[in-house]
Amino acid sequence: MKPCRTAVWCGLGRVVPERVVGNDELERRLATTAEWIERRTGIRRRHRVAPGQSTSDLAVAAGSLALRSAGIGGGEAGAVVLATTTPDRLCPATAPEVAQRLGLGTVPAFDVSAACAGFVYGLATAAGLISAGIAERVLLVAAETYSAIVDPGDRTNAAIFGDGAGAVVLRAGDPDEPGAVGPFDLGSDGAGGDLIKVEAGGARQRSSGRPPRAGEEFFSMDGRSVYRQAVERMSASSREVLGRAGLSCAEVDRLVPHQANMRIIESVAGHLGIPADRCVSNIAEVGNTAAASIPIALADAAAAGQLEQGHRVLLTAFGGGLAWGSCLLTWPKLEVCHD
Repeated sequence: MKPCRTAVWCGLGRVVPERVVGNDELERRLATTAEWIERRTGIRRRHRVAPGQSTSDLAVAAGSLALRSAGIGGGEAGAVVLATTTPDRLCPATAPEVAQRLGLGTVPAFDVSAACAGFVYGLATAAGLISAGIAERVLLVAAETYSAIVDPGDRTNAAIFGDGAGAVVLRAGDPDEPGAVGPFDLGSDGAGGDLIKVEAGGARQRSSGRPPRAGEEFFSMDGRSVYRQAVERMSASSREVLGRAGLSCAEVDRLVPHQANMRIIESVAGHLGIPADRCVSNIAEVGNTAAASIPIALADAAAAGQLEQGHRVLLTAFGGGLAWGSCLLTWPKLEVCHD
């Protein structure tokens, strides 16, 4: 019997803006200390876009690197999926512009919005396009400029979030190949929609007939509740996807969780019983880059030699919505392209 058509990972690229914002810079601006930021979040520095630079700029740069990593030209990508919470405009989607700027022509291109879970949702979407025969290759980009939606005076969130983009190329292949993606587990709970939000700018606020209240244009988060939900949901989702694959936590070679903050990363690893040396983290150097955090972390880990061909890699993420998701990936042999 002919094996089923599966999405296979074959390219990876990442970019972060040139400007580095260290804890010492925030210490001067916020009512906090560099030591407090690092102790509470595990973050030492993050990157911020320059004035006039947007999400699409980062997405195009990361997408170009991923295509180069895969050894293909733009014309060989049959679709573009962009995972982002910070599109260039509320309408239209940013993905078609990314496709056009990369020279991909009139391929299908659309955005996926699942906040910090966006990359895993986008990966499932891209894999579905391939499995359905809609595209032979898909460029998946996760790009964020949270500096555009976070209040620079917000003591907590301004210290956590950074800007950046990661991109992967998926191709049609067989489920037993290195690079094969799946199975997946996805979930959501709209009852927690107010825990992570930007209140202003959407149809609900506009149709209310009142202008936004002060601060509603910025990102807000109930940190205590989000911490509990993130740990519970990512741990349960990880176990679910491992169960579908017939694997135990002990058989995971690398855990790559959404880089929310170091306490959440350590708690998820602890709940799963996965040792710290198998848990990938780069949050200290780039901060929380939301949907882009997992592909950036993978690119950095691969460049550092922490990922080897054949490794069973568990990806798990949690974000606003509430939305969460996990998937398994057999790590392939590939050349990672950095900015």
